[in-house]
Amino acid sequence: MSDSITLLFIADIVGRPGMELVQFFLPGLRKKYDVDLCIANGENGYHGLGLTEQLVKQYHNLGIDVITGGNHTWNQADFRKYLRNESRVLRPLNYPESVPGNGSILIETRKATVGVLNAQGRTFMYPIDCPFLRTKKEIESLKEKTPVLFIDFHAEATAEKMAYAWYLDGLVSAVVGTHTHVQTADERILPGGTAYITDAGMTGPHDSVIGMDREVAIKRFTTQLPERYRVGSGNNRLCAVVIKIDPSSGKAQNIERLILPEA
Repeated sequence: MSDSITLLFIADIVGRPGMELVQFFLPGLRKKYDVDLCIANGENGYHGLGLTEQLVKQYHNLGIDVITGGNHTWNQADFRKYLRNESRVLRPLNYPESVPGNGSILIETRKATVGVLNAQGRTFMYPIDCPFLRTKKEIESLKEKTPVLFIDFHAEATAEKMAYAWYLDGLVSAVVGTHTHVQTADERILPGGTAYITDAGMTGPHDSVIGMDREVAIKRFTTQLPERYRVGSGNNRLCAVVIKIDPSSGKAQNIERLILPEA
């Protein structure tokens, strides 16, 4: 696998704890795995909700090449204007065309061109454009430039994530699920050569409710009142996956999930 292209995907970064984990672990991960491209979901970077220009610049300086998003991408109003001009920050491609930002990008690495796509599910989420059909249309365009395609599929339902991966098996190199913030243990390579995991997990405080303060979350559930969320604390961990891909065929060769520090 010496000629493989290695992608590192860092799961949803939550607030300051997530930033500090990336700062601590990313240099070693890039060196250990000889990473060609680092992608991270950053939509929870700003106090757990959204992104800012300053955060994006910090992520890039730490060694994250491409930042993907999801339903919280636009929470900070000032960030919407920035999205129009920053190609290395993606938003789900199946939002209306009038929405700021891009849903895919082609990145040149030392070994191959890599296409990175971001899509969002519809089950229990917003009734936006069909992620299945919209993604396939985007793939047709990107395939003219490279066979190496990575997708962050930001979705709630396990069934929708699985169906989406099977739908695209053999057409893309990897489908990595995000949004639910709990790492699943179902990483595999599908028969057509697509690496898959239902959810990569979360980079942030794990003694929380998917990154948010657990007392606030409990109060919201028990009272049904709109208590303001805040980032939790304790047991900070970085979740990620490392994927090796044949650059000539675009087929995945290996997928490994990580939780750091190890228990």
